[in-house]
Amino acid sequence: MEILRVENLCKTYGKGENMVKALDNVSFSVDKGEFVAIIGPSGSGKSTLLHILGGVDRPTSGRVYMDSEDVYSRKEEQLAIFRRRQVGLIYQFYNLIPVLNVTENITLPILMDGQKVNKERLDELLVTLKLKGRENHLPNQLSGGQQQRVSIGRALISAPAVVLADEPTGNLDSKNSQDIVELLKLSNKKYGQTLIVITHDESIALQADRIIAIEDGRIVRDEVTRK
Repeated sequence: MEILRVENLCKTYGKGENMVKALDNVSFSVDKGEFVAIIGPSGSGKSTLLHILGGVDRPTSGRVYMDSEDVYSRKEEQLAIFRRRQVGLIYQFYNLIPVLNVTENITLPILMDGQKVNKERLDELLVTLKLKGRENHLPNQLSGGQQQRVSIGRALISAPAVVLADEPTGNLDSKNSQDIVELLKLSNKKYGQTLIVITHDESIALQADRIIAIEDGRIVRDEVTRK
């Protein structure tokens, strides 16, 4: 069952001789519960694509459909709600709030949305992410791996349909990197969440159900690696 569809997506920056095509007529679809890895060299358009899928950056042209709804037909306020409720974003640099503790960082999207925190889900996430007992720690009291786990918790707390991760292991050693990948795969299987991961790491890409390769803003390869 299709959850995400991208049609003729283009994104350009600048004008005239200075115009850069970050995405050039990209089209693909993703099924519910699929784990997709997006690979490609630096500057190929991977992060731009992820930001557009997540409602962070508007395309120059083309359409993005989530659950058959046109994401960018929404007004800005509706787009903000979409980002908080339907997608979970995980970045390479964690983006935690320094003055907030682990629990506060994880639950921030729920509180910003004016919703009540599901304590049962929060407790389950803290256990799954191995953060139990560290609820009151600030980011500077955590290791890099622990900070990335907090950012994963923040992305998962609202039970989004789609989780988007941009180089989530880029700042971690190999042991922590594999731990983070296992956590993402667990969310994919346990909660049935669709997972799209941008990575330079071939070993991570090979764990996905499908690999999409991008070069110069175009899809050059799209193959199923496991069923």
